[in-house]
Amino acid sequence: MTAHRLLFLLPLLIFGTLAVWFAEGLGRDPHLVPSALIDKPVPSFALPALPGYAHGLTSADLATGEPQMLNVFASWCVPCRAEQPVLLRLAREQGVALRGLASRDKPEDAAAWLATAGNPFRSVGADVDNRVAIDFGVYGAPESFIIDGEGRIRYKHIGPLTPEDVRQTILPVLAQLKRH
Repeated sequence: MTAHRLLFLLPLLIFGTLAVWFAEGLGRDPHLVPSALIDKPVPSFALPALPGYAHGLTSADLATGEPQMLNVFASWCVPCRAEQPVLLRLAREQGVALRGLASRDKPEDAAAWLATAGNPFRSVGADVDNRVAIDFGVYGAPESFIIDGEGRIRYKHIGPLTPEDVRQTILPVLAQLKRH
């Protein structure tokens, strides 16, 4: 083959390679984005309480000796609203210790929304400037983290939780952590 023909085929080869690479990426489950924080301690933080709540949220609250789940939410987040009944059932029927992180939300809006939608959280922190969410590697609300009794992140779920997610993943991971 001449050099002229090779130069003609080069853009086709590059295009074909990029097409395969993009096609593989589109076929991946977005809930399976890996987190660099898995098996690492939660970032150190202390957040104020929402208006009308006695306690905010600190990293020490996530190292209580029992596994628990941290849910990142916002009152304006439509998927967060969709997952709220799942969180309420998880806390009330399954007895899961839930903590809330109101991210990029006005504290008064988050408090008002929890007052009307129901509050499944033992405590909620107001992360107005999104710094704590960034430290957790949050891409967007909602996201949930399972944290062991020593305060280490063990699992990350991106997107709204469904009853199937709870049954197939969340409860088994929490059960495994309770045994250890």
